[in-house]
Amino acid sequence: MKAHILATTAPLALAALALAGCQTTPGAEEVAETETVAAPAIPTGTGYFASDSTLPFLAPDFTKISEDDYVPAMEQGMAIQKAEVQAIIDNPAAPTFENTIVALEKSGRMLGRVLRVFYTLTGAATTDRLDAIDTEMGPKLSAHSDWITLNPELFERVKAVYDNRAAMSMTQEDAKLLEETYEQMVHAGALLTDAQREQVKAINTELTTLTTQFGQQVRSATNDQPLIVDTREELAGLSETDIAAAAKLAAEKGFPGKYAIALQNTTQQPPLPSLTNRATREKLFKLSAHRADGTNPKFDTRMLVAQIAKLRAEKAALFGEDDWASYTMYDRMAQKPATALKFMTDMVPALAATQRREAEMLNAAIKADGGDYTVQPWDWYRYANKIKAEKYQLDEDAMMEYFVLDRVLEDGVFYMAEKLYGLTFKQRTDLPVYHPDVTVYTVYDKDGSELGLFYFDPFQRDGKRGGAWMSNFVDQSYLWGTKPVIYNVLNIPKAPEGEVQLVSFDWVETTFHEFGHALHGFFADQKYESLSGTATARDFVEYPSQVHEMWATYPEVLQNYAKHYKTGETLPAEMVEKMRAASKFNQGYDFGEVVEAALLDMKWAALTPEQAAAIDTPEEVDAFERKSLQELGLEIDLVPPRYRSTYFNHIFSDPAGYSAGYYSYLWTEMLDRDSRKWFLDNGGLTRANGDHYRKTVLSRGGTMDYFEMFENFAGRQPDVTPMLEARGLIEE
Repeated sequence: MKAHILATTAPLALAALALAGCQTTPGAEEVAETETVAAPAIPTGTGYFASDSTLPFLAPDFTKISEDDYVPAMEQGMAIQKAEVQAIIDNPAAPTFENTIVALEKSGRMLGRVLRVFYTLTGAATTDRLDAIDTEMGPKLSAHSDWITLNPELFERVKAVYDNRAAMSMTQEDAKLLEETYEQMVHAGALLTDAQREQVKAINTELTTLTTQFGQQVRSATNDQPLIVDTREELAGLSETDIAAAAKLAAEKGFPGKYAIALQNTTQQPPLPSLTNRATREKLFKLSAHRADGTNPKFDTRMLVAQIAKLRAEKAALFGEDDWASYTMYDRMAQKPATALKFMTDMVPALAATQRREAEMLNAAIKADGGDYTVQPWDWYRYANKIKAEKYQLDEDAMMEYFVLDRVLEDGVFYMAEKLYGLTFKQRTDLPVYHPDVTVYTVYDKDGSELGLFYFDPFQRDGKRGGAWMSNFVDQSYLWGTKPVIYNVLNIPKAPEGEVQLVSFDWVETTFHEFGHALHGFFADQKYESLSGTATARDFVEYPSQVHEMWATYPEVLQNYAKHYKTGETLPAEMVEKMRAASKFNQGYDFGEVVEAALLDMKWAALTPEQAAAIDTPEEVDAFERKSLQELGLEIDLVPPRYRSTYFNHIFSDPAGYSAGYYSYLWTEMLDRDSRKWFLDNGGLTRANGDHYRKTVLSRGGTMDYFEMFENFAGRQPDVTPMLEARGLIEE
């Protein structure tokens, strides 16, 4: 599952401080001349992060940053922002939109600069020192955020402006910023009693500590325990390139002469379909599925899960909500847990029938292959791929030979962006990067003007968390005159040195997906960073990225990038048709594991404080997960969830993250599939269509109602039917 960094693992210090404008600088716009503003005593910072970068687009200069810079820069940044906010509170002038809401938006530039770089590195290139800083500073940053969002004097001024909004002349974006500032402070606890606010602060601090520990432990459990095997025979079925990479990894991990397979973030593992040795498949699957559940005593996150769930339920109760889901979904497109649950549970009967039907097909294939066992999760994809290959004559290994990474990016993704939106790209080597794997491009808009910078970090390595994501070093903002500096991070296994870098079609789609997030950021057209680009609801932000996956198989795009790495031959049309036909096969697993993860997430988020408190041992965490999954009515023993609770980073590695929000991938798939139908009904890959989508969706940021935004694009409200058809759950 693709992921967006700000929507999944951005720490509370960065996500919550966006309310206070931690990415912005003071002084770019003066308050109204009629106001009398006391001159505040704002401290100044020192060191690299004290001022804007001198590089193009304010891109970070990694040659001037050391690990020793982060703690003092964070501490200075917090002190400066605190003084800026205090100046707003102490302003003797009556509260106005400019001297309160915009001033708040302007606060915290230095803190935003350091946090953007710091959290980029802890996600993509961390070290023991960076992890230690994260552990040390997380609670302090949480407390700083709470000082702002739970400050009664600040809220008094914000509320005064909000209560007077009907008499004010504001743009749509101004009104949205005011509304969100007020609502987010209320959601943080501004209307609570003093005692309740202190409880919220304590909970927030503890959640920051626990979720940081969870993320670090999961990363260690993933990176520090690859599957180690003794012989090549145990890896039968893998390519020579993969076996060579396994030998190299084993040597790096201290097992020379052996072979190692690194774990990826999901329950299923990419090598499983290729491995012919069933015992190796079982070992790899179980290592993945049990990676942090105490099976290996070094890695056990179960009590962290229990404590996080308990604190979230307690926090929700302070706000008068029944559970965490009800509390946290206040700003979602779906709005209420019941809406999201019904959306998912309505699909369960057809999905369960599909799982049972496909399991019977797999068991028949196993028997025909001479096996005397029934299908297990470690067998599923091997035999599903066999059936797919026989039924559709689709050889996925052979197809992979047409996907060279550089071509996928430059002749596929960039080509799509040029045809749809008129963008062009130029690689540059004059800007420092945080790792040698990273490449940088200047992005030019349709009129030839510079749109921003794009950093591409594709390869799996130690120190990088699993999955794929997008985020910004610099946001677009007319308030500051800044253009976006955006990066995409993936986890593609790196080919041995000197060999062509081929990628699976799943990674092809992921590359298109993450660049869809990037386009959402590049086309931002907002005054305020807090509403800019991808600053949208959790259950909307994945939609623009998902819809861009459609172009990976669009004939014109595919023919431009999918060329055999040896012969240069274009991917045959019949292989493309087979791929499309095969895409509806195996939905019992492909769709089932996501639905199960989403529903499991909602189960954890639906606990009352009393129910959460009763889960106070590792064994009770196991039991709750098992019971929750069994209640779904799906074949959970054959199709486990995409993430088990113990390594479900989306929902447990951040104080909020995707908790009560993993359903968003399914919700936005509904929007995505309906949008694909619109594109195809209206001529496909055309500039007119791209310009329309840019105008109605990609450029709107978080400035308007999401149903209204979709209707502006499609001319109607979203329809779930195209999604169900695409998944093969109903007939077209």
